[in-house]
Amino acid sequence: MDPTRTPIVEPLSHLERRFESVRAKIGLAAAPLLFLWVLWRPLTGLTTEAHRLAAVMSAVIMLWVTEALPMPMTALLGAAACVALGVAPAREVFAPFADQLMFLFIGSFILARAIFLNGLDRRFAFGVLSLKWVGPRPGRILFAFGAVTAFISAWISNTATTAMMFAIGMSIIGFLVENEQHGGSPFNRRYATGLMLMTSFAASIGGLATPVGTPPNLIGLGYIREQLHVEYSFFSWSLIGVPVVLCLFAILFSYLYWLCPAGVRRIEGSDEMLARQKASLGPWTTAQRSTLAAFGVTVVLWLTPGIIGFAAGEDSPAYQAVSRRMPEAFAALVGAGLLFLLPGQQGRKAITWDEAAHIDWGVVLLYGGGFAFGILANKTGLAEAAGQALIAWLPMRGGFGLVVAATIVATVVSEATSNTASANIVVPVVIALSQAAHVDPLEPALAATMASSLGFMLPVSTPCNAIVYGSGYVPLTRMIRYGLLLDLGGIVVIITLVRVLVPLVR
Repeated sequence: MDPTRTPIVEPLSHLERRFESVRAKIGLAAAPLLFLWVLWRPLTGLTTEAHRLAAVMSAVIMLWVTEALPMPMTALLGAAACVALGVAPAREVFAPFADQLMFLFIGSFILARAIFLNGLDRRFAFGVLSLKWVGPRPGRILFAFGAVTAFISAWISNTATTAMMFAIGMSIIGFLVENEQHGGSPFNRRYATGLMLMTSFAASIGGLATPVGTPPNLIGLGYIREQLHVEYSFFSWSLIGVPVVLCLFAILFSYLYWLCPAGVRRIEGSDEMLARQKASLGPWTTAQRSTLAAFGVTVVLWLTPGIIGFAAGEDSPAYQAVSRRMPEAFAALVGAGLLFLLPGQQGRKAITWDEAAHIDWGVVLLYGGGFAFGILANKTGLAEAAGQALIAWLPMRGGFGLVVAATIVATVVSEATSNTASANIVVPVVIALSQAAHVDPLEPALAATMASSLGFMLPVSTPCNAIVYGSGYVPLTRMIRYGLLLDLGGIVVIITLVRVLVPLVR
């Protein structure tokens, strides 16, 4: 097996292991106590069902933030507790686990798995990095490396993208070190820091470009569709997500280029090294061609309804028919199904079920549980009551104030817990707040969804950060400083573009 295709596990330091252990113990102790405290506390204005749901969700959020239990298991236990406490019948509680977005997750994850297993991502990455335009210039290598990472991450898991690009980045750094040891030009070690941070940060940024780029996107869109009855197509999301990614990438490259210089104008031999890496991949395989064909069909199906709606209007019969019969979940399942029909290597298909079954089922279950809580909060009146109670705490009112608050809160929460948990926690609260304030919730909800993918300051903020932190080239203080710069830039970009673009796309 190619070692660069093996997922990289970040070995935690003693202090980090201690922190994780203490955090988990706090969560296990605090969650049941919080549940009982909320359950026994008189909460006026709530129905019995809403009161019990508030107790369950308090415990679930505590377990999510502390990660005392696996997050998908917490979501399932929380849903089961809602049934046991009579919040709603089992049929209603578990219905979100069969929502169409669940199948969009499954189909897109299988496609991403095939791209990864068949090496299509590496072929694209080395194809771009070995372009003559890139050459031996360190600035251009950094730019192309980040652009490739962001593009790939728009279609497959941020973590998988980081793991793959991490191996390529380490190869480039290893070449620089070896070249220096053999009498070549010395290079600034800050360049290695910049290359590693570009790996992680660009992967997290790139996931914002498409709805399937990262799970928080689909989670936020699920709440928007269910609670606001607003359908955001693949094309519509990308009309906002792509400009956000371009702006954030420009900010990221600019400050990494200036703060992490290579110290040399040319890295002699790097272009030949990357060309050799590309050549080592050999000719295109049948499995790669099949995977590319399945992926291309899926993207066309994803984009077609949005393009028709953009050209003919969303009220046109053509758009209504296509969007109703070809939702994003349909396209993802068609693409995934093609992988089991198209040829692969040595008489096999492009992917087998044993290979496809290794997708991240935990995210699928986590989405189902989190979505169930959001629907129940809306039906029982808990969301409206929470929104009314929180309005008084907002320093700014109105649509703009809520967009600002939603973006900042989602960013801060994503630093302390996973991006997926941040979306599950923040987006429904933001919708409730907006409705209580009689403000259109769409812009704050989209801002919170996108900001849930921020949070760049700590190794524990995202698996992407943890991977590159393990390289030894990223001091914690630099990750904090450079991550804070991107967090601040991300907050400004998301607030600005959501306010400008959402009215045009809606």
